[in-house]
Amino acid sequence: MPALKDLVAIIMGGGRGTRLYPLTGVRAKPAIPIAGKYRLIDIPISNCINSGIFRISVLTQFNSASLNRHISRTYRFDSFGTGYVEILAAEQTAQNNDWYQGTADALRKQLVQIQSACPSDVLILAGDHLYRMDYSKMIEHHWAKNADITVGVIPVGGEEVDRFGVLKCRDDGKIVSFAEKPKDAASQAAMVSYPERGLCYLGSMGIYVFKTETLVDILTGKPDFDDFGKDVIPYAVNNLPVYSYEFSGYWRDIGTIRSFYETNLELTHQNAPFNFYDPEGPIYTHARFLPGSIVEDSSLQDVLLAEGCLIRSSSISHSVVGLRSQIRQGSIITDSIIMGADSYDPPSCRLPPGVGENCYIQGAIVDKNVCIGPGTIIKPFPRHESQDHGSWVVRDGIVVIPKGTTLPPGTVIEPGAAARQMSF
Repeated sequence: MPALKDLVAIIMGGGRGTRLYPLTGVRAKPAIPIAGKYRLIDIPISNCINSGIFRISVLTQFNSASLNRHISRTYRFDSFGTGYVEILAAEQTAQNNDWYQGTADALRKQLVQIQSACPSDVLILAGDHLYRMDYSKMIEHHWAKNADITVGVIPVGGEEVDRFGVLKCRDDGKIVSFAEKPKDAASQAAMVSYPERGLCYLGSMGIYVFKTETLVDILTGKPDFDDFGKDVIPYAVNNLPVYSYEFSGYWRDIGTIRSFYETNLELTHQNAPFNFYDPEGPIYTHARFLPGSIVEDSSLQDVLLAEGCLIRSSSISHSVVGLRSQIRQGSIITDSIIMGADSYDPPSCRLPPGVGENCYIQGAIVDKNVCIGPGTIIKPFPRHESQDHGSWVVRDGIVVIPKGTTLPPGTVIEPGAAARQMSF
């Protein structure tokens, strides 16, 4: 039997992340901050470490500078061990002069690096999901079934089935058919795995375990297969022993502004569905050695508050307040994500950094290093509405202030008053 030390994990850094724009305007999708102090990439890396997997590569291509910096500063293993977390960036070579065309093509272009580690199996993960999972159990299941490929799946209800790649399984877990985001009723009915269960579909989590030889054979033998979900898995289901591994815990795909917003705000509740406090499965991130937050004469209710914040005479509810946030007197913040800052005096700011005096912010995402002038008003727009105004955008009704933006004093962003800004 192989062992976990013989396995490598590959985390897919994602494409341009257009559905998460403008949060992806200057950073890769896995580098997006979450829960006040972490980044999305911390989730799969921490899951790997907690599962006993220490050979980890992250594939990335777009806006990778901050992701590279975060990984190099955070994940430094003992020099006497064999563990590593490395970035495998898209590059032009004598054999390949184009960029990654999809998830499978990304691994194809990095096969030399993957094979040089001589792994028995390859664990493939996504970099934009929030969940806690012991991958060793899935891998042991993969070995016990002698599967060529094992796919991580979650139970999915009928109202969500058209958002997933859906797999139909036998009682022993062998996958017999696959449908990518089935839309019509007949296609959905054909993919029911367990009709006796309320959640009767099995949706792919985008987590795969491959025998290395199987992965190499498919990627080299099928050069037109660019994507795992669309090309590799459907082919493999019809030609190879492919099994499912069912996961029943909390799992969220953070692929859109709406899902990012709602997932973060879920974390502010006392009984949040995802627990960052689990001592058996900690989520790791960069150690910043910041002081404790100072809260003066303020009201905070259901707030996830990170370190190093300065909050004075303000009212904050149902919100995430990130690292080094500065919120001045008289401001009211509700149902919002304030990501904070990379320093206490960001060079991009033309006003005092953070949220100025007497501001009202509701239903917004304020990215890092933003300066909001005194008297600014931000209110949510109707759901499904989208706009782009440069210094701020609306996505699915949520106002997003891009990283490094300065909003002049007296700015008003609300339905029916979208263009009111004082000159600055």
